[in-house]
Amino acid sequence: MMMKRMGSWMLLALLTLVGEWYGRCYGCLEEERIGLLEIQSSIDPDGVSLRDWVDGSNCCEWHRIECDNTTRRVIQLSLRGSRDESLGDWVLNASLFQPFKELQSLELEGNGLVGCLENEGFEVLSSKLRKLDLSYNGFNNDKSILSCFNGNLSTLKSLDLSENGLTAGSGGLKVLSSRLKKLENLHLRRNQYNDSIFPSLTGFSSLKSLDLSNNQLTGSINSFEIISSHLGKLENLDLSYNIFNDSILSHPSGLSSLKSLNLSGNMLLGSTAVNGSRKLDFLQSLCSLPSLKTLSLKDTNLSQGTLFNSSTLEELHLDNTSLPINFLQNIGALPALKVLSVGECDLHGTLPAQGWCELKNLKQLHLSRNNLGGSLPDCLGNMSSLQLLDVSENQFTGNIAFGPLTNLISLEFLSLSNNLFEVPISIKPFMNHSSLKFFSSENNKLVTEPAAFDNLIPKFQLVFFRLSSSPTSEALNVIPDFLYYQLDLRALDLSHNNITGMFPSWLLKNNTRLEQLYLSDNSFIGALQLQDHLHPNMTNLDISNNNMNGQIPKDICLIFPNLHTLRMAKNGFTGCIPSCLGNISSLSFLDLSNNQLSTVKLEQLTTIWVLKLSNNNLGGKIPTSVFNSSRLNFLYLNGNNFWGQISDFPLYRWNVWNVLDLSNNQFSGMLPRSFVNFSILGVIDLSGNHFKGPIPRDFCKFDQLEYLDLSENNLSGYIPSCFSPPQITHVHLSKNRLSGPLTYAFFNSSYLVTMDLRENSFTGSIPNWIGNLSSLSVLLLRANHFDGELPIQLCLLEQLSILDVSHNQLSGPLPSCLGNLTFKKSDKKAILEVAYGFISESIEKAYYEIMGPPLVDSVDNLRNFFLFNFTEEVTEFTTKNMYYGYKGKVLNYMFGIDLSNNNFIGAIPPEFGNLSKILSVNLSHNNLTGSIPATFSNLMHIESLDLSYNNLNGAIPPQFTEVTTLEVFSVAHNNLSGKTPERIYQFGTFDESCYEGNPFLCGPPLPNNCSEKAVVSQPVPNDEQGDDGFIDMEFFYISFGVCYTVVVMTIAAVLYINPYWRRRWLYFIEDCIDTCYYFVVASFRKFSNFRR
Repeated sequence: MMMKRMGSWMLLALLTLVGEWYGRCYGCLEEERIGLLEIQSSIDPDGVSLRDWVDGSNCCEWHRIECDNTTRRVIQLSLRGSRDESLGDWVLNASLFQPFKELQSLELEGNGLVGCLENEGFEVLSSKLRKLDLSYNGFNNDKSILSCFNGNLSTLKSLDLSENGLTAGSGGLKVLSSRLKKLENLHLRRNQYNDSIFPSLTGFSSLKSLDLSNNQLTGSINSFEIISSHLGKLENLDLSYNIFNDSILSHPSGLSSLKSLNLSGNMLLGSTAVNGSRKLDFLQSLCSLPSLKTLSLKDTNLSQGTLFNSSTLEELHLDNTSLPINFLQNIGALPALKVLSVGECDLHGTLPAQGWCELKNLKQLHLSRNNLGGSLPDCLGNMSSLQLLDVSENQFTGNIAFGPLTNLISLEFLSLSNNLFEVPISIKPFMNHSSLKFFSSENNKLVTEPAAFDNLIPKFQLVFFRLSSSPTSEALNVIPDFLYYQLDLRALDLSHNNITGMFPSWLLKNNTRLEQLYLSDNSFIGALQLQDHLHPNMTNLDISNNNMNGQIPKDICLIFPNLHTLRMAKNGFTGCIPSCLGNISSLSFLDLSNNQLSTVKLEQLTTIWVLKLSNNNLGGKIPTSVFNSSRLNFLYLNGNNFWGQISDFPLYRWNVWNVLDLSNNQFSGMLPRSFVNFSILGVIDLSGNHFKGPIPRDFCKFDQLEYLDLSENNLSGYIPSCFSPPQITHVHLSKNRLSGPLTYAFFNSSYLVTMDLRENSFTGSIPNWIGNLSSLSVLLLRANHFDGELPIQLCLLEQLSILDVSHNQLSGPLPSCLGNLTFKKSDKKAILEVAYGFISESIEKAYYEIMGPPLVDSVDNLRNFFLFNFTEEVTEFTTKNMYYGYKGKVLNYMFGIDLSNNNFIGAIPPEFGNLSKILSVNLSHNNLTGSIPATFSNLMHIESLDLSYNNLNGAIPPQFTEVTTLEVFSVAHNNLSGKTPERIYQFGTFDESCYEGNPFLCGPPLPNNCSEKAVVSQPVPNDEQGDDGFIDMEFFYISFGVCYTVVVMTIAAVLYINPYWRRRWLYFIEDCIDTCYYFVVASFRKFSNFRR
């Protein structure tokens, strides 16, 4: 009998293997293959998203397809985001999917669906359809939804209508419930539903899972009571990110089957008053849910609540939530708890030694991104069941070799990153942790141990390992020895460690399943030598910012045939770029910038999504195929020697260009009008070339443009008045020959952060509408021909932080309202970058196999993020008598005003002293008068103050010495008087050139000393003083008397010595007397006649 059973099982296994082999060898059914190709021609005619759907190949191996191994029929079809956007809205003919008789799952997410043809809805599909995903489409009303559900779909178990802009409407969901009798899972997140949706849900009596997150629900009509009385089978309920308050659980009974509840992101306080009297403790009301096992209250405020008792709750997620006082001490009331996640909860101090340590069943503990410090308490070592521990991004201290972590031998996942731990390089404390698979420790202090520990063989085989030292501690310098015994690594990150030597190819040899290798920011030298061994699993390789050289191996494509990301920037690689990289169909990101590469065939690299070849020695013309690529979205060729005209390129298709950076090359000719044919053009940088002619009016069609840099060319003419891209944030047109008034260019660009029009020939006044640019932070109009007064509308720009209108012909008084500018820190000035994060599917799969489905956010720690700039934003501004280029974080904190070299008149407004955060003020080379405001002593952060070459008078306020941040100071060439400031602090460093050209100024470092009398008679300036005290009046009277006496005596001496001049002088006096006499007589006679 046993032999017969065994034979039956063997026969069954053999038939299964044969069926699988048959399916793989012979592929899917012909009718279904034809049906799939028809779908491709209908939604993706250019083969962009479904490019591997090729006629003649086995369609069961196509991307997005899953077939049954036995029947060879398609059972799962995922067309998520596959439809070409240029095709517009999609009215579906569901008969497209009729060939698939055994289809069980259909995903149509993000394809622009707005409805179905009449009588061609999903009711025509397979009777085996269980799952239907219609999320992220355009079903925005009941009619559009119901057009796709004309008949009964009794077999459908799961329906996703998320993010469609749906509203409660006129009972569409109620009608839908009558046609989907057996629906168990309904996803309606990210729509526009309000409380009127709840009565429409009562017909879904079979529902087990309901997702209403991210809507506009308030609970005003006893929503929870409606759900509990009609949806009694509900096990999972997601009401997160709505507008519910604590009263949502005032009637929680009736949901006896509810196992999972998510109320994150609502207006919860922990307790509230009901009807003005009875106090409802929200947390305590959760006790009425007897089967509750998972509770999520992220992004809420529970500070007023009291922790409830529960013998069933196993998972509690409270990330980014304000918690009650002593929360960790009281959480012992949840003895069944297995998962606790309290990341970003502003927990501070040290971890207590009671409460949370009593959770003996706890398996996963997530404490990252808090302000906890001190050493880890010893009681942590008693949590023998703990499998995941994440304490990253805190302030914990201590050497982990002597703490409780050595006792947690059940750990499978450990993240210690971004703390103040001391971590032994040998990882000796975890040598006996045989279950450990994921280890992350970056930005801690690495410590060395005696040589005896170097060759210890660990019991664990890691899947993920990340180790780096903090910037202030000693670098790693060598690869840890224990890695020689690791044979199952999928991801290894040893970046930022200053490791020396040759590229460690033995890591690849030992770990054949390695997928991600990050060795950037080290000191590897020599050529990249790869062993002649295929590594098909490698997807991400980063060796950027080392000291490697030589040529890129030509067989790199054969060794790594499935690369997704290859980063080799900032080395010394020379020679040619292997063209075979373009044949790696999976390669999406290639960064070879900042090397010494000299040869490239760009037409063979157009299949790559992000291509960075900046700052090499590449040259030649750009092939037309580059601009017609359907795949290439980010192209960086800046800092090379490419040449030719790009205005002549014909464009055969509508392309998406997120970034096109051709700056600092040798391109010439007119600006390309054909760029308007790109369906999306986000960032374009053509600066530092030889383009000429006007800016084409066609550029007015750039509706999606966010960044434009055409600086340092030979462009001329006016800026088209229609050029006002609504999305643009940064525009650079400096150092051209553009002219004319601004008229209405940029009038509607309300998101504009930087406007750089320096060194052109613009004329007219600065337009008043500039005050409407509410986001404007950097305004650079230096070296043009603007005239008129400085518009007071500039004072409306609350984000303004850098203003440069120097070297123009502006006139009039300085607007005192400029003193009201607040100078706020702005990240928008410098941020033009994208975070690109990788975590391979197989690592997620390994995590899933080892840890199960991710229950806390710690899995995100496995991602390797790096930033790549759209284009580096640099703002040039004159300060400290130097022309600086500000970028990055320095630019975010730069605040300055330069009004120099104009014709401004009047006094300096005392309100300028309110600019307490400003770093640089330049008012030189104007016609300003009056005294220096004493309020300038309030500029406690100022580093550069230039008031030279004006007509300022009075004394320099002695309070200036209180400003200790000044590095550059000049009041030269004015009419200042009195004594120079006391030579203390920064003023002790300023030399004579800072004060020269003020004849009545005295004191060191000037050569003329101040007499006691002069010092006493100095006028003391104040903010109300006008032109009084222009000079010392006593000094004036004395000098005038002396000069008058000298002149009279000189004349008398000349007349006495020379008789000829004496006679001529007497004759002259005689003539004057006669003339005056006859004038008086004649005038008298005329007056007498007039009276008569």
